[in-house]
Amino acid sequence: MPSHIFTRLGLWDESIESSLNSIASAVCYADQAGFNAHWDEELHGMDYIVYAYLQRGNNGQAAAQNDYLNTFEKVYPVNFKVAYAMAAIPARMVLENKDWKSAANLTLPPINFPWEQFPWQVGILHFTRALGAAHTGDLKAAYSELAQLDTLQAKLTRANNTYQANQVMIQSLAAKGWIKWAEGNFQEALSLMQDAAIREDQTTKHPVTPCEVLPARELLADLLLAIDRPEQALMAYQMDLTTHPNRLNGLYGAAVCALKLNDTEAAKSFYQKLLSLAGDEANERSEIAEASDYLVTHEKR
Repeated sequence: MPSHIFTRLGLWDESIESSLNSIASAVCYADQAGFNAHWDEELHGMDYIVYAYLQRGNNGQAAAQNDYLNTFEKVYPVNFKVAYAMAAIPARMVLENKDWKSAANLTLPPINFPWEQFPWQVGILHFTRALGAAHTGDLKAAYSELAQLDTLQAKLTRANNTYQANQVMIQSLAAKGWIKWAEGNFQEALSLMQDAAIREDQTTKHPVTPCEVLPARELLADLLLAIDRPEQALMAYQMDLTTHPNRLNGLYGAAVCALKLNDTEAAKSFYQKLLSLAGDEANERSEIAEASDYLVTHEKR
């Protein structure tokens, strides 16, 4: 699936086109093979295309894929690839848009599926809920979700699944970091988030995913910005953009930092990149409208 390469390069148009072809091929194959179910490669392509749509600000097209996912009654085979896509797609929808209220109340797709066999993927749900609860001030719920993450990590550790246990650990550290931020304990929050970012930097990305549901170093940058450290935040955004190029939130966050540092030329550059990625159809994110407004105003000066 060429969109693996396009995604790593931040080439969203190419990734979308490739993923559309992959999804169509998977649907055709499943029909000819008589699976009477959605084949795992269809869902794999859907995760990639949702991710790409969201980086262009195409919320409507991403939501259409999520709505389609919610109509699924049967998937084949029942495996980690299917589980990952079904958990990641709805999580991406709310996390990329920083829709914290929806994140706090996220549910998995309404399909009969043996989720208990896939602790890593279920961890995505609890990670999303934990971040949502922390950002909306529901600390009791946030700690409950954090406990679920720790339980899932322990289960994976007992099963000697080191890679997946580490993935859940990173999510747990990040979630706890944002809980500490919500409590006003900024130093501990920063320490936890830095630990999560370092661990993720040292971990190879699994080919099942186009990207972590939120990159830990971008979350670190978000935290630094939230505690008013724009210079450090800008460095973290830029570092993350080297490994996750052309992420909408990374470019937007970097622009905000540049403005706080009174570096209007850097802000202009980040906003221009953001608009060039968005294209003519992407008018559904306030960040894109903000970038457009800034550039129009800046050009008049």
